[in-house]
Amino acid sequence: MAERADVVFVDGVRTPFGRAGEKGMYWNTRADDLVVKAMVGLLERNPSAPRERIDDVAIAATTQAGDQGLTIGRSAAILAGLPKTVPGFAIDRMCAGAMTAAAMMSGSIASGMYDLAIAGGVEHMGHHPMGSGVDPNPRFVSEKLVGEDALVMGATAERIHDRFPQLTKERSDRYALASQRKTAAAYEAGKIQQDLVPVAIRTEEGWGLATRDEVMRPETTLEGLSTLKTPFRPHGRITAGNASGLNDGATAALLASGAAAKEYGLTPKMKLVSFAFAGVDPEIMGIGPIPATEKALRKAGLTIDDIDLFEMNEAFAVQVLSFLDHYGIADDDPRVNPWGGAIAVGHPLASSGVRLMNQLASQFTERPDVRYGITSMCVGLGQGGTMIWENPSFDKKAKKAKQARG
Repeated sequence: MAERADVVFVDGVRTPFGRAGEKGMYWNTRADDLVVKAMVGLLERNPSAPRERIDDVAIAATTQAGDQGLTIGRSAAILAGLPKTVPGFAIDRMCAGAMTAAAMMSGSIASGMYDLAIAGGVEHMGHHPMGSGVDPNPRFVSEKLVGEDALVMGATAERIHDRFPQLTKERSDRYALASQRKTAAAYEAGKIQQDLVPVAIRTEEGWGLATRDEVMRPETTLEGLSTLKTPFRPHGRITAGNASGLNDGATAALLASGAAAKEYGLTPKMKLVSFAFAGVDPEIMGIGPIPATEKALRKAGLTIDDIDLFEMNEAFAVQVLSFLDHYGIADDDPRVNPWGGAIAVGHPLASSGVRLMNQLASQFTERPDVRYGITSMCVGLGQGGTMIWENPSFDKKAKKAKQARG
């Protein structure tokens, strides 16, 4: 068996995330234009990457119809001005679409089949609400293959609260508040803007430019969170405040073999260690990151104690808390989502995986004391995905100095 090639994350960008619906900033913007904008921004930031040498473009979308259809990886590649010789395809693993695109392209690079690839995702939940156009097979319910509410993500999150009574609504609200505050602080420090590609938008006020995530609520308070409605169940625990919203946005990342990065003068931000996907009962899909992370750690020969940064997708606060409890990590551990997460910036389903990678890569650059980090997320229909990354900037002396400071 041939030796596995090194896989590196060269760079990643995203559009600002918008609020889905007629009042959202992208209501008059096409989904494919969002992902094209991200791809063009990515290529402009990496001019030494030869366009004609890109082996494939994998773009994820959960609803592959309308302006998210037509094999969006291929159509977006053409619209972004890539040579017609560069192929592309569409991919779907619901919330983990972009993560799966990155994983599949990484596998192709590791096997030596590809040298350069683009992976990303897009979701315009304003144009394509979750579940639109879907016709679930009646056997799911008639044969009791899944519970009746297994396709209602908020209901599955309520079930995690049921299963683990220590995961209280108050803990979820506190976690959500912290996410909002961390994101506000990261914006104030210019951390998040560095990977945003501005998008021209047209609203009732005329033409404008989207340069920030639209859904952030830095004014959030615990008191306010405690009074929000629980739409999935009377007297429930999931609210609009402790869950991600309905959003529009796109992401794109450039992946390469270590040899190709060197050949083309590309500076890797991260090196892939391992990835894994796992299945769980669809009724409690939010626990999916736990077995996925266990598989990825096992494949990497690492333990959870080796991981110094965690970028967890905050589909629901309780879903992240279930992961943290499993591994004995405190709710407010500074290693977890240091710049906040989807509760604050949004979760345009298939695009979010690369957002996690962008933030981890930027943190790696700032943190030579950190060697390993993970990106992880839960997935509808009972799945989880995790990718483990190594920091090319890791410095043992910096780590020892950090440990000495406590």
